[in-house]
Amino acid sequence: MSGGLKQSIVELATSLKFSACGFSSVGPVPNELNDRYKRWITQGKNGCMQWAANHMDLRADPTLLLPGAKTVIALALNYYPRQFQPLEAPQFAYYAYGEDYHKVLRRKMKAIAQYILSETGEKSRVCVDSAPIHERYLAQRAGIGFVGLNNSLIIPGKGSYFFIGIMLTTLEIEPDEPCTESCVQCRACIRQCPAGALREGEPVDARRCLSCLTIENRGPMPPWVSGVIGNRIYGCDACQQCCPHNNHVVATEVDEFKPSEQFLGITDESLVSMTAEEFEEIFGRSAVKRTGLQNLRRNLAAIREGKSQ
Repeated sequence: MSGGLKQSIVELATSLKFSACGFSSVGPVPNELNDRYKRWITQGKNGCMQWAANHMDLRADPTLLLPGAKTVIALALNYYPRQFQPLEAPQFAYYAYGEDYHKVLRRKMKAIAQYILSETGEKSRVCVDSAPIHERYLAQRAGIGFVGLNNSLIIPGKGSYFFIGIMLTTLEIEPDEPCTESCVQCRACIRQCPAGALREGEPVDARRCLSCLTIENRGPMPPWVSGVIGNRIYGCDACQQCCPHNNHVVATEVDEFKPSEQFLGITDESLVSMTAEEFEEIFGRSAVKRTGLQNLRRNLAAIREGKSQ
């Protein structure tokens, strides 16, 4: 494929507000990564995310997701907020401030897939948390960033507040050099993790991760959570907020991620009295909708219990 078409794809991604776009060849993942993931599952560290144990064959070989796939296109979309909740409000993770990222990324990535199809006739598959695939590994291979000690993908000079989208395509594109940078080994994320979910050189222990417990958990909250949850009602940004790679982050230019005034006005009291209709009005287009009002109130109860201790 000519370098001109590759550059055109990058330019289209930039026009769609993507902050990074990289390319790599596609093939089975290294045995070391595959074995590490299997150990994570075997040890039960996926916690309540039972779906993470599904489709191990596809995780091991992403070419099975798209017959004839030759290239991975990795894309990063900034979600760092322009406005923030008041500190006294029950805190939502920054990624949930605006519209559901699954829908936003999918729309933008489908535009790139359609461009490839119209220009070359080649097929693509868009993956936004919708396919069993090692996104961060593929993004690092495509040169856009590296996996930090906090298990987030960090883009050098830009930080970690990015959604990662992976596209498989049958179009053969010259690969970029993998990213070889790494953490500065400050270990701030490990020290600052409220529940001790991070260990150096290991995946996140979802059984101890407040993000997992406040979002993915559909059952009662473990009693110990109230002692560490602080004011976090949905997700946790602690390991990113303390990361020196995020010292110079810039706000997103993606309008869909702008928080509404209703969202910014949420308080403990408004969550307690919120009706199903009000929840739908505020969170109907948000990733928060999947967690639901009942579980937000469960999380709020843990917050209040912690404050009373």
